[in-house]
Amino acid sequence: MQPTKDQMLWMFEQMLVIREFEETMVTIYLEGKLPPDIQDGLAFDIGAGPVPGEMHLAAGQEPVAVGTCAHLKKEDTVTGTHRPHHFAIAKGVPLNPLAAEIFGKVTGLGRGKGGHMHLFDIEHKFSCSGIVGAGMPPACGAALAAKKMGKDWVAVTFLGEGAANQGAFHESLNLAALWNLPVIFIVEDNSYAISVTKEESTAISNNADRAAGYGMPGVRIDNNDALEVFDVVGEAVARARAGEGPSLIECKTDRYLGHFQGDAEAYRPEGEVGKLRENDPIDLLKNQLAEDGMTEDQEKEIRDRASATVTAAYEFARSSDDPDLSETTMHVFV
Repeated sequence: MQPTKDQMLWMFEQMLVIREFEETMVTIYLEGKLPPDIQDGLAFDIGAGPVPGEMHLAAGQEPVAVGTCAHLKKEDTVTGTHRPHHFAIAKGVPLNPLAAEIFGKVTGLGRGKGGHMHLFDIEHKFSCSGIVGAGMPPACGAALAAKKMGKDWVAVTFLGEGAANQGAFHESLNLAALWNLPVIFIVEDNSYAISVTKEESTAISNNADRAAGYGMPGVRIDNNDALEVFDVVGEAVARARAGEGPSLIECKTDRYLGHFQGDAEAYRPEGEVGKLRENDPIDLLKNQLAEDGMTEDQEKEIRDRASATVTAAYEFARSSDDPDLSETTMHVFV
């Protein structure tokens, strides 16, 4: 399945937005967390700065998100992982309240109570969780609801290759196959489950092979290429909309940054990230668009628009108000 030029341009711009959003957060996140003189014995303060808590960024993993979400409608459901920003942005979650939620501001998607691992947008039918593998059962639920209502809506659930060893993975695949649900399971294989390699954690090299055990199609994408993801996922989405059931897809992708910000990354071979960046997926799509007629002026316009969108979102987040203490027990079970 080949995308239209408009779809390619959309994917290119979304990848630029995601990349700048993530790489800008690298700097913002460190504000206030590092002591002025490390010799004083002061430790990295994870609770300090404008964005407290953990931070998991997805620079390098953009193709999986955009190649998938290019096929989705607003009514389709997406559940993401603890590394969720690229999925949320590609699904259409507005960047201003997304950024504000990460900053814990009252203008955020959850009025600042969810933070970066618990983004929730009812309008765009997106959610994520800090619990590994937690998005798969709810995706099956959304797919079942669509089927019961007679809608052609689909559900897509993203997970890391490490989460494919969770019980929820096997339970969800079994249920989806048993009930012929319109759900697509997409595994992001970025080579590491935190700091453990796939070879050290998983008995098989290709998680897509596990689909056979549940009687559904399984496909492996070996290149970090948005157009390849678009092609394979397009077929799975079409099958699901036609009532032909679930699919399992595993996408090889690359995580340029640490598992979390502050990760020493001692588990990586020396020079690994630089080597990965030599085959950057944004450059790959840019070159494909250039062959298809995109001019340098058009590219600059797209890059400038993406950059302005990210800048505006972070300015909105910084300038928004913190929640009032009176909201502490609102919207939560006590």
